Amino acid sequence: MSEFAPPPPTRILMGPGPTNVAPRVLRAMSAPTIGHRDPAYFQACDELVEHLRALFRTKNELTLALPATGMGSMECCVANLIEPGDGMIIGNNGVFSTRMADLAERYGAKVRLLKKPWGEVFSPAEIEGALKEAPAKVVAVVHGETSTGAMQPQMKQIADIAHKHGALLLADTVSSIAGAPFEMDAWGVDAVYTGGQKCLAAPPGIGCISFSPRADEALKNRKSKVTSWYFDLTMIRNCWNKNRFYHHTGPVNMTWALLEGLRMVREEGLDARIARHGKAAAALYAGVEAMGLALHVKDPATRLPTLTTVCVPEGIDEAKVRGMLLERHDLEFGAGMGELQGKVWRIGLMGENARSNNVYLALSTLGAALKELGAKVNIGAGIEAAAAKLK
Repeated sequence: MSEFAPPPPTRILMGPGPTNVAPRVLRAMSAPTIGHRDPAYFQACDELVEHLRALFRTKNELTLALPATGMGSMECCVANLIEPGDGMIIGNNGVFSTRMADLAERYGAKVRLLKKPWGEVFSPAEIEGALKEAPAKVVAVVHGETSTGAMQPQMKQIADIAHKHGALLLADTVSSIAGAPFEMDAWGVDAVYTGGQKCLAAPPGIGCISFSPRADEALKNRKSKVTSWYFDLTMIRNCWNKNRFYHHTGPVNMTWALLEGLRMVREEGLDARIARHGKAAAALYAGVEAMGLALHVKDPATRLPTLTTVCVPEGIDEAKVRGMLLERHDLEFGAGMGELQGKVWRIGLMGENARSNNVYLALSTLGAALKELGAKVNIGAGIEAAAAKLK
């Protein structure tokens, strides 16, 4: 038998997620485990649903949590909306929209990809052009693309266009919810999913979804059973309503964790939390550029405030820099993925980490590592520029 693994080190998680979990959430997670049929658990689930509706800014009846990661939540939405042969248009501009296409094809969708360079976003006209070419049951976009740091604007206009052509709009908000504006009902988004491990500052392993009445009607009118038994919302929804149907063993302690994270969002105020993320991001952008580095997403209006992609200077080994930060400062940055592998660092300011001290930490440690490796950076200018945004 090999040696036991050591206890996990204490890290500052400023990558693409998970992020550092709030101490209150950790304490809630360590509460006594009770049965998933216990009245106290049902009461917690009812409260959690109300918080989720406030989070997504929706009144949707079909709103609940899942024992799944963000990818599991993505699969749940696709599995329930798609039947074999259904058309699906996916805005493809990063890793997670690429994964969605792979996933949808496994459920029998006829997928059409709208492709853009990684870091760019889609115009409503491009979505409408694709729908005019051929109809689709679902249009899917990633609101906050974790792999590129781009955020899709004009969601309401895209939803309006989808509805005009008889399609549903599905949105990935895993990296954006509670860190950037999102208005499910006001924008007309039909299905949304997220995970607890980013701006909600909860541990990974629990996801959240919401379906509009339009999406719910499509679910009820399916001609075939949902292909995935585990993610079949026609059964799972009855775990969360007065029927208290038994479908799976509820993730009891993860439910307490997510509930506490959502309580913290409600206490801070969703608008205030979003503003805090935006302020931290603006300071990071200013500091990075003043230091002499470039941001991958060029248009400030389409930058995701929770996840920033910083271009690696020519001649610098990005993995060596990340290794230096982890070894010396217990600080984690994310590497580039897919087309951006080796080309960017992904710096996350999410949840508890979207604060001024972490902006200064990111700039100073990254600048020092780059200077040691021979890059020309102005750390002082970066700190001053960030400070001006944090006043």
